[in-house]
Amino acid sequence: MKDVAISVQNLTFGWSAQKPILKGCSLEIPQGEFWMLLGNNGSGKSTLLKILSGLLSPQSGECYVQQPLGFVFQNPDHQLVMPTVGADVAFGLVSEGLSWPQVRDRVQEALSAVNLLGWERRPIYALSGGQKQRIAIAGAIARHCPVLLLDEPTALLDPETQGELVEQVRSLVKSRGMTALWVTHRLDELDYCDRAFILEEGNITKEGPPQELKNYVIQSTA
Repeated sequence: MKDVAISVQNLTFGWSAQKPILKGCSLEIPQGEFWMLLGNNGSGKSTLLKILSGLLSPQSGECYVQQPLGFVFQNPDHQLVMPTVGADVAFGLVSEGLSWPQVRDRVQEALSAVNLLGWERRPIYALSGGQKQRIAIAGAIARHCPVLLLDEPTALLDPETQGELVEQVRSLVKSRGMTALWVTHRLDELDYCDRAFILEEGNITKEGPPQELKNYVIQSTA
């Protein structure tokens, strides 16, 4: 039995008691696996991810995520804060008290993992959307985060870049033993994950292998 990297038990959250967003939500994800969370707009996907990342606190329930974690926003411009690629990847290492050679090695290792080695001096403004998302992921790798949370990271990308990014995250999970939870509403992205959840009206209503969940969604919307 694999250790659990992410665990949520009976989580509830709402901006008001009259309009709960999460209603006793529960899920578990084993270490070293790539899972996806599928749901329509308003189902509570982003809210759940923000609770897992610590950006929101639930009203009740228990939440565990292996630390440190990396969070990748839907829009990378909301999290890339430095002017160049190398500086941005190094930014998250400031609090670790590393020497300059250690920081340099971590940055190079992370950029190599997302196939952008040698891009340290590139200005952030000159990057495409897909490249920016890979820099955001590299920041988590540099910090040696065992868990990645990704909130619809392909939403602003073209179809070709969407496929490249999800394939890269799957490769990182498998080659580095990371754990990833990828939030999406795109059925085709399920082809890359190990298993998936469906979130409907604040509750996990189904869990299983990707093809089974794709068939379920297709049949329920037919």
